Amino acid sequence: MPAHPPAATPAPASGEAPTHVMLHQDHASQWLGIDVLQADPGHARITMTVRREMTNGFAIAHGGMVFSLADTAFAMSCNAPTGDDGTITVASGVDINFLKPAAVGDVLIAEARAVSGSGRSGVCDVVVSRQSEDGSTGETVALFRGRYRTIPAPSSPAI
Repeated sequence: MPAHPPAATPAPASGEAPTHVMLHQDHASQWLGIDVLQADPGHARITMTVRREMTNGFAIAHGGMVFSLADTAFAMSCNAPTGDDGTITVASGVDINFLKPAAVGDVLIAEARAVSGSGRSGVCDVVVSRQSEDGSTGETVALFRGRYRTIPAPSSPAI
């Protein structure tokens, strides 16, 4: 987590889903159909359903799609759910291990947790799992470890 932990996500109004401020302008995550289950300082849990256009030539989820889901959970766990007025936290490097394939219709769950931080740098682990038929977290599809750095926020929004 960044040196100054962000405030917890305010409890959503009754019936309102949790959200994260960075997703408002994140067109890639919107295209992926990512839903936020939980967004707290140092912890995020999100889902994505694998669609046909997310598969590769072997008819399994393209690794880049699984990576993007994990990377989004990583970014959410490193940045304040309600925003930060002066800094952003970005990836300085990542590793991913793909353990099992995912198929069209699979609901993937990415759970990110900050595991270490010092000053403006730290490490976060993300586990990507396939949701079981009963809705619980099932077998692990991928393991992702991200290293982050907190930097000054850009002076103007990216276009």
